[in-house]
Amino acid sequence: MSTATLVTAPLATAGKLFAFGADVVLGVFRRPFQVREFIQQAWFIASVTIIPTALVAIPFGAVIALQAGSLIQQFGAQSFAGSAAVLAVVREAGPIATALLVAGAGGSAIAADLGARKIREELDAMMVLGIDPIQRLVVPRVLACMLVAVFLNGLVSVVGVIGGYAFNVVLQGGTPGAYLASFTALAQTADLYQGMAKALVFGFIAAIVAAYKGMHADGGPRGVGQAVNEAVVITFLLLFLANFVMSALYFQLVPAKAL
Repeated sequence: MSTATLVTAPLATAGKLFAFGADVVLGVFRRPFQVREFIQQAWFIASVTIIPTALVAIPFGAVIALQAGSLIQQFGAQSFAGSAAVLAVVREAGPIATALLVAGAGGSAIAADLGARKIREELDAMMVLGIDPIQRLVVPRVLACMLVAVFLNGLVSVVGVIGGYAFNVVLQGGTPGAYLASFTALAQTADLYQGMAKALVFGFIAAIVAAYKGMHADGGPRGVGQAVNEAVVITFLLLFLANFVMSALYFQLVPAKAL
């Protein structure tokens, strides 16, 4: 393989992925909308991610509370432990934990399903019959993934905040009243909106990458497994990149709340 091919191949793949995402966005506005498929996929993704998400949210909140509490104690600002923990969970930990689980569980299932359909030539048969596989199969899965990601983000935020409260009060000797009262000291409504927007975008990215890799799988069952692995890895990389971009834009556009 030549050097030029090594350089241009990733760019070509990125372009195809972007074009695929644009086709999915346009497919949302086409009719008829597959309501039954959307409900089935949303229920399936929620069923495979809700319990792991709830279990992961507890250590996320605990670790953040312990780290933030210890750091704040060194600065002598124990009364702001609640605000620091809540901001960390709502802004960063909640969307990231949700995205990783949606990509790892829901995204891998989407890639495996569409990859199996691809090697069985079901997608080709649908196109021969005049049925657009993107509008029929991909759009409901992408919207379902986005919807579930938003709800799971709320679950992670609630469980993480409760876990942070428990660990701060029990292990670090924090005051329950001060922890609760400091919620509004630094946090603002825009922080919650940012977390929800991140979850929505992360769910979109996870579903788009999984659907793209699944629909372009080849080489039999081994190719499907490889497509699933590639989808998860690529999704994780894109999620962290998107998280950095959205966080940077948020801090530039939304001023910090004054004490």
